[in-house]
Amino acid sequence: MAIIQGAITILLFIFILCALVVIHEFGHFVLARFFGIRVHEFGIGFPPRAKVMRDRGETIYTLNWLPIGGFVRLEGEDGDSDDPRSFAVAALPKKLLVLLAGVGMNLLLAFVIFTGIAWLATPQGGIIFNEVVAGSPADLSGLRAGETILAIDGTTFDLLPSPEAGQHAIAALRERAGHTVKLRVRAADGAKRDVTVTLRPPDVAADKGALGIRGAGLAFSGAYAGRDPLAAVETGAAWTVSAFRLIIDGLASLVSSIASNPTQAPPVTGPIGIAVQVGDVFWQLGPIFTLYLAGLLSANLALVNILPFPPLDGGRILVLLLKSLLARGGALLRRAGVRGGGLSEQTAISVERLTYLVGFVFLFGFLIWITYFDIARQVGGGTP
Repeated sequence: MAIIQGAITILLFIFILCALVVIHEFGHFVLARFFGIRVHEFGIGFPPRAKVMRDRGETIYTLNWLPIGGFVRLEGEDGDSDDPRSFAVAALPKKLLVLLAGVGMNLLLAFVIFTGIAWLATPQGGIIFNEVVAGSPADLSGLRAGETILAIDGTTFDLLPSPEAGQHAIAALRERAGHTVKLRVRAADGAKRDVTVTLRPPDVAADKGALGIRGAGLAFSGAYAGRDPLAAVETGAAWTVSAFRLIIDGLASLVSSIASNPTQAPPVTGPIGIAVQVGDVFWQLGPIFTLYLAGLLSANLALVNILPFPPLDGGRILVLLLKSLLARGGALLRRAGVRGGGLSEQTAISVERLTYLVGFVFLFGFLIWITYFDIARQVGGGTP
């Protein structure tokens, strides 16, 4: 059973990874075709090639053996083509938009996933507690340790997008201090009942709590709730912003960790760690939470790709902008009568390729470094 479960986890992770990268590349593909740039190949997976799925017109669509993403092969994307429809000769704004399109598609996908969950199936949380204080309102109303509060005055609690949702649920009790509230409670055996309880007054609640429960936290209740479409769109946008903030905080923690102690396990995970997380979420919480995690990964892919580091899209954008500035500077020098002003086209291409090579080696080394800690966590259960 464990082997089957592990195999399904691996396949699920590969599917999510491949889907996110293919959608990213689809963004490049659509904008390139829109601007008339010649697209030679749209590939799912990486070579060696397994099958040509379609070979009509100027673009071939292929399925490749390495299921780790996808790619788009544009004419002149390496900067050495005279084809009037090549990426190399396209106007700078068009090049920038083509490169930004992949990031935009991942961001759009995250928004669509979050909006869909908010609209149709937002997981709901319940306040579960492991102790009832003797003589407290909870005790007097018949609440028992291990039960779950599903709603307060009919208000349920979204378990997404933030792990702080539990704090919001507890705060909802404190905000009603001194009032009589109706609690929807689920017992340990699954039976549900409504309990009316008068909470402690605000001055007492500030120190002892409004209800009189301890060890409280928010756990998945097994229920889902929906919203109307307009509210779902607003919620999807808010969750997308929240995801970006979460990822930015993670990147800041990573940089800080590397700067302070590069031999310490980083506060982020690599591909192996992500695969383990996907499996844990899928088997323990179900498909909706897994879909939400896919949305987070899509937002993560968008943000990481826009970083100004070659060979990421942001790095390629930075190189294009620098080349444009150098070209304009060289043209001004030549107009001023300075001979040999600026870099030659061939030199610029060589420098660009070297920049991408160095960036690729660095990223590959970083991937190996973070994967080492991923493996150490799984094998040793902690920091190596």
